Amino acid sequence: MTIASCFMIEKWRLVAAGVGIAMLAACASPVNRAPVEDRVPARGGTAATAATPPSVAPAEAAKLPPGSENLGKPGYYAVKAGDTLMRIGLETGQNWRDIGRWNGIDNPNSLEVGQVLRVVPPGIDPSAAASRGVPGTAARIETRPLDARPAAGAASAPTPAAAAPRDADDEIAWGWPASGTVSAPFDEVRTKGLVFGGKAGDPVLAAADGRVIYAGSGLRGYGNMVIVKHNNSYLTAYAHNQALLVKEDQVVRKGQKIAEMGSSDAERVQLHFEIRRLGKPVDPARLLPPR
Repeated sequence: MTIASCFMIEKWRLVAAGVGIAMLAACASPVNRAPVEDRVPARGGTAATAATPPSVAPAEAAKLPPGSENLGKPGYYAVKAGDTLMRIGLETGQNWRDIGRWNGIDNPNSLEVGQVLRVVPPGIDPSAAASRGVPGTAARIETRPLDARPAAGAASAPTPAAAAPRDADDEIAWGWPASGTVSAPFDEVRTKGLVFGGKAGDPVLAAADGRVIYAGSGLRGYGNMVIVKHNNSYLTAYAHNQALLVKEDQVVRKGQKIAEMGSSDAERVQLHFEIRRLGKPVDPARLLPPR
């Protein structure tokens, strides 16, 4: 072997050694290391990245809407999407202002979906009220004018609570809220009441003695509306009026003109009339007297 051949062999050995050293250095370098995720088994058999911190702190994840501890209990209502205090009052047969006061709500627009509200007065056992089928107090709410004569024996010993609400229901003398013909009958899902035809300005009459618990236009789909509470169980609603002639907390008598028929939030002039018992719509035709 010639000297030149030996020289070339030695040169290639040195080059090969240098390449090997460079490769080892590259493998050891953290800069060129390929990204690797260390995964550990999670509950349910799926993999979870061990180094990834939780996106929500445990304290925040455990936060629940106000009143959640009362969810499902009698006398409480869980707020749904689109609810307002006015709508909740209509659904539960209560004055929306009372519901706000019972739950310490200053801003009626601050409701939170899932929030649980008390819909019976404080001091009343919701379970006992529910067992009697009464959404409010055990005693009858007096809605007659102050000059009305008290019933005989009013100052005597209190009547058993279970009988009072039923007696109050039976005493209601109903009257027709409008003179027009019924253009749409009762349907529990669609109309929830009766629809009366008529002309703009036709009188809308209170269907029974009671107290106005709402007069306004804050309930979408009803336009200018009046709600009258008659006792613990019954209230009536009068919607789509062009003018309201009564105010909240005003006592009204059966047959009194409380509004003028109109088409607010409706396609044509009409009166949408509801009777609700314990917040549930009932067929007014079954309670109104024959014409």
